[in-house]
Amino acid sequence: MTDSSTHCYKSGLLDAVLRLVLAWLLLACTLAHAQVQTEISQLRVERSDDEWQLSAQLQFDMPSVVEDALVKGIPMVFVISADVVRERWYWYDKKLVAAERFMRLAYQPLTRRWRLNVSSGAVVNSGVGLALNQSFDTLNQALSAIKRVSKWKIADATELDASGKFKLDFRFRLDLGQLPRPFQIGALGQTDWDISANVLTPLVVESAK
Repeated sequence: MTDSSTHCYKSGLLDAVLRLVLAWLLLACTLAHAQVQTEISQLRVERSDDEWQLSAQLQFDMPSVVEDALVKGIPMVFVISADVVRERWYWYDKKLVAAERFMRLAYQPLTRRWRLNVSSGAVVNSGVGLALNQSFDTLNQALSAIKRVSKWKIADATELDASGKFKLDFRFRLDLGQLPRPFQIGALGQTDWDISANVLTPLVVESAK
């Protein structure tokens, strides 16, 4: 009788452990699936007589939770940053250039169109300081504009020595700090809200075409 009880106990314990391991594996798979893969490609910098220009291509799929929030009228702000630094063996790297681009994407239910506001400063509802306003029929069209960075001016020609050796720190992210407070709390720690990418690379300058 005792041996039978012990066997049942061990069998039940083993089943519980197996269920726990399976639950952790399912959770890990869910988190891995939810992670937004964001890639940066075709990154290049060109120098003309007047300015330094950056071009790049971004690749990511819009998570359903972010798209749902957009459709419900919550704007999303994406930020692109480009820093040019000079390496110094005796001290921290020196930042020579710091450029930012803010892109505010919003859905307009009355017209069923998507509006994209682009600015070199923080985008606000009043529209002050906006550099570019665009409207699109579909979300995919609007995202294509966000993902493509074409000849973005990051510095005047005089700000950098063309013969110098620099590093380029290029970053892209969904700015969760621009969301309404309840959404900020809900997005905290959720991987499907983490749309971001970063690359630090030696700056290779091409002649502007």
